[in-house]
Amino acid sequence: MNNLQNKCVVAILETSDIHGNVVPVNYGNNEETNTGLAKAANLILDQQAQHEYSLLIDNGDLIQGTPLTYHYAKFLYHKKNPMIQIVNDLQYDLAVLGNHEFNFGIELLEKAVEQSRFPWLAANILDQNTGQPKFGKPYIIKEFNNGLRVAVLGVTTHYIPNWENPKHIQGLEFENVLESTKKWVKSLQKNEEYDLLIVSYHGGFEKDLSNGEPTESLTGENQGYQICQEIDGIDILLTGHQHRQIANEINGVTVIQPGFNGQSIGKVEVMFEQVDGKWRVENKKPSILEVTSSIEPMKDILKVTEEYEKETQTWLDQPIGQLKGNMLIDDVMQVRLQDHPLIEFINKVQMDATGAPISNTALFHNGSPGFPENVTMRDIVSNYIYPNTLKVILISGQDIKDALEKSATYFMLDEDCQIKVNPFFIEPKPQHYNYDMWEGIEYELKISNPEGERVVKLNYQNKPLDMQQQFEVVMNNYRASGGGEFEMFKNKPVVKEIQIDMTEIIAEYILKRKVITATCDNSWRVFV
Repeated sequence: MNNLQNKCVVAILETSDIHGNVVPVNYGNNEETNTGLAKAANLILDQQAQHEYSLLIDNGDLIQGTPLTYHYAKFLYHKKNPMIQIVNDLQYDLAVLGNHEFNFGIELLEKAVEQSRFPWLAANILDQNTGQPKFGKPYIIKEFNNGLRVAVLGVTTHYIPNWENPKHIQGLEFENVLESTKKWVKSLQKNEEYDLLIVSYHGGFEKDLSNGEPTESLTGENQGYQICQEIDGIDILLTGHQHRQIANEINGVTVIQPGFNGQSIGKVEVMFEQVDGKWRVENKKPSILEVTSSIEPMKDILKVTEEYEKETQTWLDQPIGQLKGNMLIDDVMQVRLQDHPLIEFINKVQMDATGAPISNTALFHNGSPGFPENVTMRDIVSNYIYPNTLKVILISGQDIKDALEKSATYFMLDEDCQIKVNPFFIEPKPQHYNYDMWEGIEYELKISNPEGERVVKLNYQNKPLDMQQQFEVVMNNYRASGGGEFEMFKNKPVVKEIQIDMTEIIAEYILKRKVITATCDNSWRVFV
């Protein structure tokens, strides 16, 4: 055997958190972007052409996240899932379940799995009745024509029950990722022959990669750092969920995270050498490959979604009603510092839909434009970007105060004693959705006070809020389950559930009235 024959290079290619992005467009304004699977596909094909051996993996959060996938799930679900068609056509080797795969319910997810010509991996998502992995296989082994074998184990953040509508995950058990990975790696080591072990984890890192310092409370949502430190034998850890771009190494494990929305792909180039008939890893080289303006979208992929996209755009431009007054957003920071007509409107819609006297909501992202004079579905989905439903839960006055103190940690003071956003809510992943603003109570947050002592005014119906009294409060299902570490809401009595997406609730509210008016009662503020 000569030198060329006993050496081999395999390219491991990863996408993650595509979130339904295919066409490179911002649905809020239809401006072109350097994102989406149509563009990323040309980058993938280019890499595959450069390497004789490659493995293509999607790491989860594929089928939800854009008006395209929302419109499909709500109106075109009897047709083939466009995201699955694309991944089939690109001949992915496998996909891992993400937490957002469950957002449209188990039936739509099961249809997506059935339509897939590739296996879905989720070793730690179990059928409660059998105790076995519910979706496909825990792992696969890919053997190339030179005899080299690559094992891939797939796991998904087990924190899903803290966010998801319980009906969407009925009958499922979510095993701790760290423990499940330990178990399956041992099983692979004992029962299988392979030359490279990849763990594809829809989750991220709970600690700083450089120094091991915690970057979040140890909730178990992200366990990537722990996996690298505590489990021997893993060569590569593919990650996602946090929407970061990472190409690094922890404790000898090569780690990758390729951003989100198809803005880039992750690549690990693995060099092998054959010694005594056995392939051995000689070197691993991680990198992030950006989707740039010079990369054209793949026409075949655009064709797959052409009809879906056309119907989505028609739906987005559907007129809903008229607005009197101003609900536009000029400064997202100001929206979060004092009452704003858009936030007051969303809270009032939630209160109207449920009859609850108190409501909270967030400004979910910094790209929210607010509402113009003539409101369309595009305006609604540009501002309310998640497929949330509503829950009314029964909580105490003390719970409300604790929640306000939790939200107040979103802010801190800079060196000039000016209010700024706490970096914890920006890095490693933006979490603007974890700062709530309330209606139905009057409150003030003083940020120069220590954390936990920032609520300096808290009234209900012009009287100090009774800490012992019970109140019905409406919020989205994510927050009602304790999502965002709002522990005070977990396991509280559910008074009412509205199993309709908030985008539909907002649209129906406006359609019924035809004209809405911007109001702002200035019932709360944040100050130094």
